[in-house]
Amino acid sequence: MTDQNQVVPPAPEQVSAEIERQLVDPKKLQDFLEERLPGTGAFEIKRHLAGHSCETFFVGRDGNQWVLRRPPLAVYLPTAHDVLREHRVLSALADTPVRSPKPVLVCEDDEVLGAPFYLMERKDGYVLRTEIPDVLDSRQDHKRIGAELVTALAELHNVDYVSVGLDGFGKPTGYLERQIRRWTGQLELASSITKQSREVPEMWQIRDWLAANMPDSAASVIVHGDYKLDNVMYAPESPATVNSIFDWEMSTIGDPLADLGWMLSYWREEGDPEDVLHSALNALTTGVGFLGRAELIGLYEELTGTRIENIRWYVVAAVWKLACLLEGSYGRHLMGTTDDSFFAMLEAGIPALAQRALDISRGAMEL
Repeated sequence: MTDQNQVVPPAPEQVSAEIERQLVDPKKLQDFLEERLPGTGAFEIKRHLAGHSCETFFVGRDGNQWVLRRPPLAVYLPTAHDVLREHRVLSALADTPVRSPKPVLVCEDDEVLGAPFYLMERKDGYVLRTEIPDVLDSRQDHKRIGAELVTALAELHNVDYVSVGLDGFGKPTGYLERQIRRWTGQLELASSITKQSREVPEMWQIRDWLAANMPDSAASVIVHGDYKLDNVMYAPESPATVNSIFDWEMSTIGDPLADLGWMLSYWREEGDPEDVLHSALNALTTGVGFLGRAELIGLYEELTGTRIENIRWYVVAAVWKLACLLEGSYGRHLMGTTDDSFFAMLEAGIPALAQRALDISRGAMEL
């Protein structure tokens, strides 16, 4: 028997074509880009389906290639999909050693695509998710994959954010308190929709643990906000080298250990317990030759001169934050405003994430 008050999502095939049409109107985009980008003739536009946050499209003409970024439809957690914020930080980092793609243009006029968007250069290489390309599949490159991931993060955190024009991009104090407050609000907003399907009381238990055990923040830096293995690209040849960092829409000024904790929460080691969302995606780092989490932490300390304590708190906060973010995505799934099949897993996936955060807080993960 079906509860008449429960929101039942439509089948993905019923919404996919309509969603793509709403995300990018080819005629409007062509008209906007015509005089702003090089080349002649029609633009080739192709949706990129690998991510689950902002919408990404590849745009090409006359051998030139760009990447377009815009928010998803029906955003319930608007601050989690802020592409204008992403464009601003990329512009500020364009002349620094940080390995970020160069922005090309930005459009704040909702009349073009129904939301702000921007274009950046398209980089060539490998994003590592479920497998490693043959060219990087050696013990030496396995070790370098982790070392490069940490080195690129340290380069970001070593940038003086005031000198690159990001003073005011975020408040330099109170970052952790604001994060707990912000994501509590996002969780409340998402739960107002998803509670019609199920509730996750563990989410509130974790929030209370985080508030009760909050450490003192390190000195503020530019924080990426979503730094992990599959948000960077490796150059298409050995030795393994990060050539670009993507997905900057959650960047701000704050505690650098929030980035490190987020990265570590995705970095799996042999012997880690299985979980419904992380296991398959991150299994490749359990292979032979990959650095362990303790080695990654040690390298970060060496490159930044930071003495790290309380890293467990940051990892728990990362898993909880991901669960809060994905609860908003699950709400979009219930309302039928996304065709991402991944979101159907979140009915069981988010309770599993919440339990994982509780287990880590109790010492279940080696750090």
